[in-house]
Amino acid sequence: MNLSQIYSELLLKNGFNPTNVKTLWLDLEKAYSSKSRHYHNLTHLEEMIELFEQYKNKLQNPDEVLFSIFYHDSIYKATRKDNELKSAEYTLKVLATNELLDKQLIFDMICATQLHQHNAIEDINWLIDFDLKILAKDWEAYQIYCNQIRKEYRIYPDFLYNPGRKKALEHFLENEFIFQTEEFRELFEEKARVNIKREIISLT
Repeated sequence: MNLSQIYSELLLKNGFNPTNVKTLWLDLEKAYSSKSRHYHNLTHLEEMIELFEQYKNKLQNPDEVLFSIFYHDSIYKATRKDNELKSAEYTLKVLATNELLDKQLIFDMICATQLHQHNAIEDINWLIDFDLKILAKDWEAYQIYCNQIRKEYRIYPDFLYNPGRKKALEHFLENEFIFQTEEFRELFEEKARVNIKREIISLT
């Protein structure tokens, strides 16, 4: 998948200055390629965009969803709790002079990837589900994901990390649903719950 090409086509289609597009992409690529990113990286973007392409016909505002995918983890530090807000604020700066994309919707979409709660705007539910699809992977792939997340939080020793991770996972199980769209609930809900329960046992 050529992320640079997909990104460039999206921005050019929506009125961005061609001379700025390459610079914006290099800035974004640098952010997602940071050595501290073991999961929240370009591979994560690729997987989300594959899902976007698969379900694009379900979206009301596909360009805004795709833009949000590219920028939803543009700011990511394991020590911070406001990464999504900071990413959304950064995105507004990128969109400052743009008149074609819905800035408020993009801002709300990116912020929604923090709590992953059901939204009245269906496009936001799709974005959340694209972000969480990793939870329903085969167990071997899920374990790789767990290890990648652990590496991102490696500054924390196990006695701090394990209870924190366990609490976050239990929060998913406490919700009536992990996924926000009917399609993803039917396809992936059960598998995600099984994986999360297995991870919780491994942390205990």
